[in-house]
Amino acid sequence: MEELFSTNYPIKQADYVSAGKASADIKRRLKQLGVGGDVLRRVAVASYEVELNLVIHSLGGELRLAVYPEAVELVSTDVGPGIPDLAMAMREGYSTANEEARSLGFGAGMGLPNMKRNADEFDIQSTVGVGTTITMRFTLA
Repeated sequence: MEELFSTNYPIKQADYVSAGKASADIKRRLKQLGVGGDVLRRVAVASYEVELNLVIHSLGGELRLAVYPEAVELVSTDVGPGIPDLAMAMREGYSTANEEARSLGFGAGMGLPNMKRNADEFDIQSTVGVGTTITMRFTLA
């Protein structure tokens, strides 16, 4: 698979001031590359959700965007507590967000379900005490 474009976004723990900047840049870059319509919308939603999860739940991490002729790929890798119960975490409305995140309007428990719903391919790997990696692919028509 020939990579047309890629970039990495470091995401800091609890950096609510910058939250959303990486996903806004991803949307802008994809528009410049000619990605539009439904795919752009779905990538925008998923990238925002995964970026916020990095800010809220991890000790920091990185979001990687890669664009291929046939797909857009987002990979989120973090250092953090990991997810002890993936099945529970995938349930709509389930949240482990702290009070600070909730007071800012985040942590409704829709992040992972929204990522899975919007991606054409979704994979999550998590190890308690180590961290979580989420890989999402979006097929380009």
